[in-house]
Amino acid sequence: MLLPLCGLCVPPPPKLHRTNPKNFYSPTSETTTPSDLLYQFSSPSELKQLHAHFIKTNTSLFLLPLTRVGFACAFTSSFSYAQKIFQLVQEPELFVWNSCLKEFAESNFPKEAILLFYRLREFDVCPDVFTLSFVLKACTALLDLLHCRIIHGFIEKLGFQPNVFLENAIIFLYASCGAIDDARTLFEKMSERDVVTWNIMITQLVKRRDAMGAYGLFTRMPERCVRSWTAMISGFVQCGKANEAIDLFEKMEEEGLQPNEVTVVSVLAACADLGSLDLGRRVHEYSNRSGYRSNIRLCNALIDMYIKCGCLGAACQVFYDMEERTIVSWSAMIGGLAMHGHAEEALTLFYKMTQDGIKPNEVTFVGVLYACSHMGLVNEGRKFFDSMTIYHGIVPKIEHYGCVVDLYSRAGLLQEAYDFIKEMPIEPNGVVWGALLGGCRVHKNVELAEEAIRHLLELDPLNDGYYVVLSNTYAEAQRWEDVARVRKLMRDKGVKKTPGWSSITVDGVTHEFAAGDSTHPNAKDIYDRWEKLLPEMKHMGYVPNTSVVLLDMDENEKVKALYRHSEKLALVFGLMNSSPKIPIRIMKNLRVCEDCHAAFKLISVITNRELIVRDRNRFHCFKYGFCSCGDYW
Repeated sequence: MLLPLCGLCVPPPPKLHRTNPKNFYSPTSETTTPSDLLYQFSSPSELKQLHAHFIKTNTSLFLLPLTRVGFACAFTSSFSYAQKIFQLVQEPELFVWNSCLKEFAESNFPKEAILLFYRLREFDVCPDVFTLSFVLKACTALLDLLHCRIIHGFIEKLGFQPNVFLENAIIFLYASCGAIDDARTLFEKMSERDVVTWNIMITQLVKRRDAMGAYGLFTRMPERCVRSWTAMISGFVQCGKANEAIDLFEKMEEEGLQPNEVTVVSVLAACADLGSLDLGRRVHEYSNRSGYRSNIRLCNALIDMYIKCGCLGAACQVFYDMEERTIVSWSAMIGGLAMHGHAEEALTLFYKMTQDGIKPNEVTFVGVLYACSHMGLVNEGRKFFDSMTIYHGIVPKIEHYGCVVDLYSRAGLLQEAYDFIKEMPIEPNGVVWGALLGGCRVHKNVELAEEAIRHLLELDPLNDGYYVVLSNTYAEAQRWEDVARVRKLMRDKGVKKTPGWSSITVDGVTHEFAAGDSTHPNAKDIYDRWEKLLPEMKHMGYVPNTSVVLLDMDENEKVKALYRHSEKLALVFGLMNSSPKIPIRIMKNLRVCEDCHAAFKLISVITNRELIVRDRNRFHCFKYGFCSCGDYW
């Protein structure tokens, strides 16, 4: 027995202010013949004309397109007339109505499916699993949580549970509408789950950046498919847990599963975050063997990975081998060239892109402005920024304003940078004021640095980097009392300085070093090797730059501290443990200091090695005594 709507506390059906079903078909003309009408009728009156013609000509009603009959009568007083036609042709009417529901749910008018469902209940048409699945699909398209709850009620009251297919649809809909707790409750109550059920919950938790909650479910799964592994790997990457993503990928390989294209893209993103070049190369080789060369998204991920791992040449190779490129491909390559200090090449590529008819987007201009900023191309940067709105119709965002402030600040145009900030049409954020603060430190402008920090203490009071820059600015000006005051302020606010570290990967093993590190098993050998390098460096003109040691200590102690900077330790370890023909790649979490920068240029000559350092802001490629940054960073 069918349950009435009121028994389920369902609100009145929405008023039928709805799109006419004629929108699904072309309207009929005044001169339509009966044969034409067979495929063009869209109202009960036209259907009745055709029905009368069939009777007069003794034509079988089996020729009628029944789904069209349903559309013509669904929201009119002729609903029962359509039902009679279905009876005459001995066609189960629910099959026809489900066809109508499916078309509505998959159309631009999904609300019609919900309205038709109400009509079916009004005329006591008993729904089946397909009926409910099509209505749920319409609710999903509309993100209609209210009707999702109503349909969920019908499913329980009418005894359709357990039905994994329907319950999966409801879980997905609840989660998509933001009711993740309802989705989780239904998930835990389900007496039977399939792999799709688990995948839905994992994916939805990841979307809410609950990576550990998702992983908890992943570990409970009785069986996992490639999509399950991919969802969890991708989730770790999206939540900034690249190490966990790579660990999980390696476990997936141990299980003997073959990653798909989506898996590969996620793993490459993790490799890019960590600078895991060896794994990135291996995944690249696998993707080539698997026939993924034509996957544009994967190629874009490869470009990004190689750029962030310091292999600019490999990134260029992937880019130029692509049969088809999107704006993402061009923007990634432009930004990569800029990050590696090849500003002129970046701008040349930008011009080539526009000549090829590719319209730049917001990300493209971030890369272009970054190139200008890191090579001191002030006039070019101004022109590009103005061209965004004048020629390309792009409204600059906070990232673009930050690039311009950085451009002026690095070039020493601090007052111009400050005036630019004050005239911004949007509220400057911490990154914008931080760019000005960094320029003040480089160009020793204490007054503007204090103005910048005043805003930064309001916008980002727990960012230790800003306090450190201000403290260093005071230290360079020999204002030790102010240095002490900044450090006290950090202590009072509970802000701790981020310790500097550098890492290097040798034979697949990543070694991490801190300044003055003595815990590494090879620490003694590293220091001994450094002492052997020093005479050669000094013979080439190396003089320790103790001005970068911003501590009030003895000069000899400053020199000793310089020699133990983390990037120098990583470099010496690399020289000791890698083939002399391969580049040495080092990652550093902070900005490379001036002394290490000068030392690396000399060591690249002494050892005839290419040294690539990825610091917080950019890449430095040291070769033949020069750096790709042109000593402008």
